[in-house]
Amino acid sequence: MSSRLEQLLEMLKAEPQDAFLRYAVALEYEAAGNIAEAISRIESLISDNPNYLGAYYKLGQLLEVSGAKEKALDVYQRGAVVAKNQNNTKTLGEINTAILLLED
Repeated sequence: MSSRLEQLLEMLKAEPQDAFLRYAVALEYEAAGNIAEAISRIESLISDNPNYLGAYYKLGQLLEVSGAKEKALDVYQRGAVVAKNQNNTKTLGEINTAILLLED
């Protein structure tokens, strides 16, 4: 386990509901090659904090990499709704591009 991941996990113990820390931990698991753990952690984050917009795009990417394209499409579509509700046109554009590429 990387020292960065260990540090983030320690910080997370003190603030277990901190969405940014939870996302950062998931990214560290991804960087370490543990895609399944990264997916699990981001799914949990979205479940607890459905407005954490960046998590949808990353989760969609991870699901694509793991071969779960239908699930990735669903995640992207849910993320698009959140992006619209937040009036975040940049992220909405990124998600819509991911959807188009996945549907091809």
